[in-house]
Amino acid sequence: MANHKSALKRIRSNEKKRVLNRYQHKTARNAVKALRLTTVKADAVAKLASVISMIDKLAKKNIIHDNKASNLKSKLTKHVARLS
Repeated sequence: MANHKSALKRIRSNEKKRVLNRYQHKTARNAVKALRLTTVKADAVAKLASVISMIDKLAKKNIIHDNKASNLKSKLTKHVARLS
């Protein structure tokens, strides 16, 4: 158990951040999955901008690594370009 007030506060704030990070990460993963399952190019192009924005926000907050974000964006862009 924590011995200081600041340590107790740190435990509380870490838990809040963990829950928020998990929510944002899961939401982005679901959006990526939905984009990959999209077969209509017009719909995919519309979704791509919002998914890339989500990925950039995760990378900015260090929820995912910058290189992982770049790889995801690249693969998704290629996927959308291949659709007819």
